[in-house]
Amino acid sequence: MRNSILWAANNSGLRRQVTRSRLARPVARRFVAGETAEQALEATAQLNAQGAHVTLDYLGENVTSELEAAAVRDTYVRLINDIVARKLDCNVSLKLTALGLDVAYQHCHANLRAILETAAAHDIFVRLDMEGSDYTQLTLDLFDQMYVAEGYKNVGVVLQSYLYRSANDVDRMIELQARVRLCKGAYKEPPTLAYPEKADVDRSYRELAQRLLLHGNYPALATHDSAIIDWTQQFVREHKITPDRYEFQMLYGVRRDLQQQLIFAGHHVRVYVPFGEAWYPYLMRRMAERPANLLFILKALRYR
Repeated sequence: MRNSILWAANNSGLRRQVTRSRLARPVARRFVAGETAEQALEATAQLNAQGAHVTLDYLGENVTSELEAAAVRDTYVRLINDIVARKLDCNVSLKLTALGLDVAYQHCHANLRAILETAAAHDIFVRLDMEGSDYTQLTLDLFDQMYVAEGYKNVGVVLQSYLYRSANDVDRMIELQARVRLCKGAYKEPPTLAYPEKADVDRSYRELAQRLLLHGNYPALATHDSAIIDWTQQFVREHKITPDRYEFQMLYGVRRDLQQQLIFAGHHVRVYVPFGEAWYPYLMRRMAERPANLLFILKALRYR
């Protein structure tokens, strides 16, 4: 089922059909804050009032022109200024292919620098989302350029526990004391590059999380897996790791009950809030990650 859903995420014909459906948009609002920045900012304010930190992500990837990439850059610059004006507890996350990585590396570099410069002026953190394995090294190279060579310390990366290479990448980020969001991974990858079995992905996640919790710089543990969350809580208790040294991250609309439980227990919880018109690929990857999400959508469609 997971492979079929990921195939559907990249099917342009199905994408057009779903996004034009009058039923799909209301259902997508469970997982996407809206299509406009104003809707996302309103959702952020509500989550802040509930005790959650927020990361905003303007959906979009694999743009094909400098003009499109510049529009994404400008959206993020305005978004950062709006976050500051509203005094929200919020940072931002972005995909490099949305900034023109497929168009030209240097163009993407210039767009990213403009965003980091604006964010740094307001002490706002910027996370570079990780995409499919074709982009892993490119993303880490550009991160190194900004963090190491140019000295932007308000930028971090995402590492995926299903990739074999992530063990070495975690060591590198610990050496740099760079901030890492650790997730399992949501793209379709061959067994030559990624663990094909869930048990191995979970084992890798725990191993990488342990190293980041002990030696990393404020790691973000992005998971809805109750078993891993329980393991994490036990691990930090045993090693006397205080809540100011890490945070849990969860997706908007997913396990809201668990988000509140963790907040009430004294943990830092950051909710990843996506918005924008390009919501279809994001939504499909969420379905592939967790079959319960697909069940929710099918039920919602049935009763509309």
